Amino acid sequence: MTTMFSFEGARVLVVGGSSGLGRATAAAFAGAGASVTIASRSRDKLAAAARAIGGGVSTAALDVTDDAAVEAFFAQSGEPWDHVVVTAAQAPSGPARTLPLADAYAAMNSKFWGAYRVARVVRIRDGGSLTLVSGVLGLRPRGTSVLQGAINAALDSLARGLALELAPVRVNSVSPGMIDTPLWDKLSGDARRAQYAATAGRLPVRRVGHADDVARAVLYLAGNGYATGTTAVVDGGTAIA
Repeated sequence: MTTMFSFEGARVLVVGGSSGLGRATAAAFAGAGASVTIASRSRDKLAAAARAIGGGVSTAALDVTDDAAVEAFFAQSGEPWDHVVVTAAQAPSGPARTLPLADAYAAMNSKFWGAYRVARVVRIRDGGSLTLVSGVLGLRPRGTSVLQGAINAALDSLARGLALELAPVRVNSVSPGMIDTPLWDKLSGDARRAQYAATAGRLPVRRVGHADDVARAVLYLAGNGYATGTTAVVDGGTAIA
């Protein structure tokens, strides 16, 4: 994937970089010359992602739901990072009246509090960036995914507040629509294709998104030194369709 920005020599951390959006983002940074570290809970997935990306990508096992582990990781991470991206979390969701409270707490703990834990302790150089990945349900909620919409909206708001608190570090968020990632592998092949086709038919772009679409938005926000407090919506027109 080509990019308008060069990140030659930049130290980049992608939390959740072992699969899906995070893996595509890590590959895009590596392709633009960055020294990339990917972090997630699964050592096996990390190793597979590092092999696929190539270019000397480093790996780090990190559970963003573990307060002590997050603090320890960043205390030992050396010099400040140039750019940090948080994409981690596969959060259960559903209607508020049927989603078990334990699942609701787990979803919030992983996707929102995980990003919050990283943001409160990470060290990023002045002018560098922190990018959170939220989702278009924060802009256009659905009755079947109430909590996910609330979490995504909270992440967008968190990014705007952190842009003020952490300045001159720049903080932004990227809000994707439906993206073809392993998140949808829980559906059968036929069900997944039907879901993609139905979504594509409703969207102005007439297709679902690809992980590279989101990665380009992340790199744009990281590379544009005048972008902070911004939510880049990459949803194929979901919010307006």
